[in-house]
Amino acid sequence: MRHRVMKKPVGRIMDRERLWTRDFIILSGINFLIFLTHFILMVTMAAYAVDRFSVSTKMAGLATGVFILGALIGRAGVGRIIEDIGSKKLLTFSTVFFVVTSGLYFFAADLPLLILIRFFHGVTFGMAGTATGTLVAQIIPGSRRGEGIGYYSMGAIVAVAIGPFAGLFLMESGHYRMLFLFTTLLAACGFAFSFGVRAPLLSKTQINPLAARKGFHMANYLEFKAVPVSLVTLVIGFCYSGVLTFVSLYTKQNQLSDAAGFFFLVYAGTVFVSRPFSGRLFDLKGANFVVYPCLFLFAAGMLLFSLSDSAWKLLAAGAVMGLGYGNFISCANAIALKGLPPSRLGMATSTFFIFVDFGFGVGPYVLGALAPLLGYRGLFLMLSCVILATVPLYSSLYGKKAIS
Repeated sequence: MRHRVMKKPVGRIMDRERLWTRDFIILSGINFLIFLTHFILMVTMAAYAVDRFSVSTKMAGLATGVFILGALIGRAGVGRIIEDIGSKKLLTFSTVFFVVTSGLYFFAADLPLLILIRFFHGVTFGMAGTATGTLVAQIIPGSRRGEGIGYYSMGAIVAVAIGPFAGLFLMESGHYRMLFLFTTLLAACGFAFSFGVRAPLLSKTQINPLAARKGFHMANYLEFKAVPVSLVTLVIGFCYSGVLTFVSLYTKQNQLSDAAGFFFLVYAGTVFVSRPFSGRLFDLKGANFVVYPCLFLFAAGMLLFSLSDSAWKLLAAGAVMGLGYGNFISCANAIALKGLPPSRLGMATSTFFIFVDFGFGVGPYVLGALAPLLGYRGLFLMLSCVILATVPLYSSLYGKKAIS
């Protein structure tokens, strides 16, 4: 009798703390497909614009970065929409339009039309990504948030490896139409999977009183507790956008095109191995224990990237960046969600990625303008210094207040 009494509550505890549920797996898969589409196009769009329309690197950077600006717009009001209609409905709505906008690249007859398509594609990407991230944040047990966010974001990490590799391969083969067909099919698969997701039920005690407020209130569009770490992530995203946007042109200039695709494979492999440990350390030791080393490693990786004159240096830079940038992003995301009620997770997710997207959106255009002045090596060297500057920024905005 005593044995049965002891066994029952243990089972309830294990069930309550369960991470790998059916919905968690499906949402992670959708996240992978969305980001795979994004990264395939992110690393090829600048080169496509130059090859197809004979434009400058500045305008090619705009064609790349406007996608992220669209994602920023897509996320801006999504937090409030999620509170009004629910994240599940938003996921279905946004993924179907993600398919539509993915197919519009076939009709990009000139650069202005390409930029317009990229913008609206980014809007749907931002909406779908926020809806997916909110659903995941709601179903992950609070005590395993760092670990859960780390595993969930693995989809984006695997996409970083496969996407650029596939995109650069198709670009080198000259098969841009095949590239657009492939990304449209990926988007369609994400839409199909969205029907298998069940929205979590929130109790009355979890309903956010701000949702009922009328009129304009910033709290209806931003989660202020997520802003400090999001500011740091904005700068970090700005720096990494330079790698994604100009890696194909940089490696081509230095006769390293064959190694360019493997750069992302090494990057993703490093993150894939290290992220479960960083997520667990985040939960056990606190944010600072993970974030500070990640920032220094990212700066070191960017420095090595700027000095790459051989394949081994390029691949080593990918590994170091994986340890740095790849683990920082998941930890920063977990910080943004820390201590918030379930009803505010959508707003916090939206806020976090608004700042991320702003950095990624502005980066390609600004860095594209600087590239002719500094050269690619000088550009990446400058970015390594910018990354180092985020260490005191993080310390002042969050690090000193964090409890290890």
